[in-house]
Amino acid sequence: MPSLGLGVWRVEDGAEAVDSVKWALENGYRLIDTAAVYKNEEGVGEGIRQSSVPREKIFVTTKLWNADQGYESTLKAFDTSLSKLGLDYVDLYLIHWPVTGKYKESWKAMEEIYKSGRAKAIGVSNFQEHHIEELLETATVHPMVNQIELHPTMSQEPLRNYLKEKKIQVEAWSPLGQGKTLSNPKLIEIGENYGKSAAQIILRWHLQHDVIAIPKSVHQERIKENFNIFDFELTLEDMEQIDALNENKRIGPDPDNFDF
Repeated sequence: MPSLGLGVWRVEDGAEAVDSVKWALENGYRLIDTAAVYKNEEGVGEGIRQSSVPREKIFVTTKLWNADQGYESTLKAFDTSLSKLGLDYVDLYLIHWPVTGKYKESWKAMEEIYKSGRAKAIGVSNFQEHHIEELLETATVHPMVNQIELHPTMSQEPLRNYLKEKKIQVEAWSPLGQGKTLSNPKLIEIGENYGKSAAQIILRWHLQHDVIAIPKSVHQERIKENFNIFDFELTLEDMEQIDALNENKRIGPDPDNFDF
């Protein structure tokens, strides 16, 4: 799984999605992350087809929405996503949120999808430790990825440590804190030392914590800039200074208290 990808949350279907995906692939990205609820799977699929990058070199993720959870409905929702993407398989299929009373049944269907080869890997998103523990009581295939809100002001260190013990890959959504952290003076200062933007510093911080990041952008230059993080390395001191920015402050919903 690539260490850096393009997220397409709030990217409009059609030209915006097609162009974003195409630009990302042209600039070295090989991971594209979408979801049924984003309503842009068709544009993502078209962007993949319009790029010059072969399908087998692209890691495509989509997600099961809450309203579709349950065994039969998960199977149906997956078929719909594949059809919209115009693909024979996805590289990763995730349960988007831990809907109480439903995600264990959904996981049974996910396991069937995985065993069929139509999803090369399966995982979860927004799952806390207790959700995963409950899932593991009956799972025959362990989740391979947990995609969670993770950025410098919400660093999720206890959950990251737990996932590492369980050999579940951590992936960060809103890795830049939806832009709210980009004006942080400490991140700007560190960036100046490397000739990099605050966004590039944050993405490098994720990379050095073995966290996969999927920043979203619809601007060609920003997409290119976000990928330009492989030519430098943060010092241990810089990593610790960024770690110290944590406030356990969520931007998105609490996985233990959501109503959608």
